Amino acid sequence: MQVMRGWATRNAPWVGLVSILGTAQDALAGDYEGSPQVAEFVGEMTRDYGFAGEQLMGVFREAERKQAILDAISKPAERVKQWNEYRPMFITDARIARGVDFWRQHEAVLARAEQEYGVPAQVIVSIIGVETFFGRNTGNYRVIDALSTLGFDYPPRAEFFRKELREFLLLAREEQVDPLTLKGSYAGAMGLPQFMPSSFRAYAVDFDGDGHINIWTNPDDAIGSVASYFKRHGWVAGEPVVSRADVRGEQVDAGLTTGIEPTKTVGELRALGWSSHDALRDDMSVTAFRLEGDNGPEYWMGLTNFYAITRYNRSVMYAMAVHQLSEQLVQARGVK
Repeated sequence: MQVMRGWATRNAPWVGLVSILGTAQDALAGDYEGSPQVAEFVGEMTRDYGFAGEQLMGVFREAERKQAILDAISKPAERVKQWNEYRPMFITDARIARGVDFWRQHEAVLARAEQEYGVPAQVIVSIIGVETFFGRNTGNYRVIDALSTLGFDYPPRAEFFRKELREFLLLAREEQVDPLTLKGSYAGAMGLPQFMPSSFRAYAVDFDGDGHINIWTNPDDAIGSVASYFKRHGWVAGEPVVSRADVRGEQVDAGLTTGIEPTKTVGELRALGWSSHDALRDDMSVTAFRLEGDNGPEYWMGLTNFYAITRYNRSVMYAMAVHQLSEQLVQARGVK
């Protein structure tokens, strides 16, 4: 990130406060030349966060509207996959082998993250594996282009992406990096763990102690940041993630949770014909769900740590993929 930091030296007035409202349209060029939305946004950033308007205008002069991003976010949703189709997308021999290599390569850092945050190494490795195949697929769009395009040219979620654009500019200033150089997904997710800018500022950590947080090319910071995220979202050290259930009777499906929130208790499920494979307290809140497996329906109870995984991506199947990949990594590595 040294090249990026050189930008901060060249643009020392970045943090200064100047008035831009009267000159905004003259200053802008390129795809966002004369945009009232951009002028208003820059005005807010100077007024509320002390940005130097001239430098910020320079950033937006270079920002590009990407039709490919609008096409990607607007395309019709694919048919919802069943678990027996979804699981093979993430739990593959290649991903497991690369995960074992990643674990061995960063074993000391993963062990420290597990000790400090209570999140098992295999779960951290699994997240990075599911998100980016251990850094292979981190995204090729400039984050400034992605968030500008979606913040100013995608009305259905413009407010959300303008908030993320604000967070991105703040993190670039805090980390002294050039906002024009950072890349990510078409939606602005960044680095090995695919953090959105707001998650970066809230949960990312400088795990190697070099004074900067770099989740793009520094696996140490990426590992620590994933562990930090899970700890902050309720991960409980030493607790299980899910429990398989046997079911019988006509009221079984009445126990299924609507959404991912853990709104059912084990006792309530037992009364509806659910029987956990593990000893669980009757008053324990769980997420009760059914998956279509290769051998028919599977019934599961998601526990506290399962819910923590869904806070990373609000999908039951995503959380199960992360969990089962982590189990496969342990098995392949030969660690108990």
